[in-house]
Amino acid sequence: MVESDAVTNGIFSFFIPGLGQAIEGYKLRGVILFVVGVIIALIFIYFHLNQTIHYIIQIVYGLIAAYDAYRLY
Repeated sequence: MVESDAVTNGIFSFFIPGLGQAIEGYKLRGVILFVVGVIIALIFIYFHLNQTIHYIIQIVYGLIAAYDAYRLY
């Protein structure tokens, strides 16, 4: 098992949603968060939607994933 702490898991999940959850042992939850993040990105790319809104949504989603990883520790 990888040694980790709550802040590290939060940082990992901010940049790669689901990674902190997977490190903590919640692998299914991590995969779901990662897949949802990828789907959000693909929707914005496919439909050529506003990039500013896309970045804001991705940041908010990253913060939610980071808080979830921090809370699970």
